[in-house]
Amino acid sequence: MVKIITVANQKGGVGKTTTSINLSSALGLAHKNVLLIDLDPQGNATMGSGIDKHQIVHSVNDVLLGDVLLEDAVLRTHCHYDLLPANADLTVSEVNLLEQPDRETFLYRALKSARSRYNFILIDCPPSLNILTINALVASDSVLIPIQCEYYALEGLAALLDTLEQLKQSINPSLAIEGILRTMFDNRNRLAQEVSSELLKHFNDKVYRTVIPRNVRLAEAPSHGLPILLYDKYSQGAAAYSVLAEEFLKQQEEHTAS
Repeated sequence: MVKIITVANQKGGVGKTTTSINLSSALGLAHKNVLLIDLDPQGNATMGSGIDKHQIVHSVNDVLLGDVLLEDAVLRTHCHYDLLPANADLTVSEVNLLEQPDRETFLYRALKSARSRYNFILIDCPPSLNILTINALVASDSVLIPIQCEYYALEGLAALLDTLEQLKQSINPSLAIEGILRTMFDNRNRLAQEVSSELLKHFNDKVYRTVIPRNVRLAEAPSHGLPILLYDKYSQGAAAYSVLAEEFLKQQEEHTAS
């Protein structure tokens, strides 16, 4: 049975796309069938997967507009996952969706045909709580929240949690927090340690024990169109995302067992 997970945080630069790409790749390497959906008009997850966003024939925009079926727009990648790519055309959907009835459910309906083919579908969202992100959250079983342990991080997290609660009450009652992931973490930074402690205190087992460190190789990988596990599998970033995938899969097994 497929699990659909939105990777979201309305704050930019916290590692959403990095996490979407590298967790997808690590799960693929663990022999899971994974689809990564790029739902950001910037198309960073597309480029970071080795796909030229300017050369794609069909994108998630065409799927949302109903011009093509999802399976006709999905691309195979060398990254151990399939990709539903995006580019600036997605801004067309963003505008059109606002004028449509049931505008929050377009992605949910588009994903129906993919549910039998994948173990996991990850959705990389734009850094805002716009109609695209709302579509992702409505289509998802859970949300994974990357967070940088810095000033204002908890305030931004509170705003996102308020939105999740509103969606649970109105349209997706089963939406859950998959986990909170500390990213770009510098253990030498006192503020980072303090924010990390606050996260653990308030959210406890919802915070992944795996921490993603600041890592130069991890930052370099997207410019080569590669996940870190293919760009430099011996780097700290690769080790961290491998461990995260193990922790993630262990949690899935525990949830299934319970």
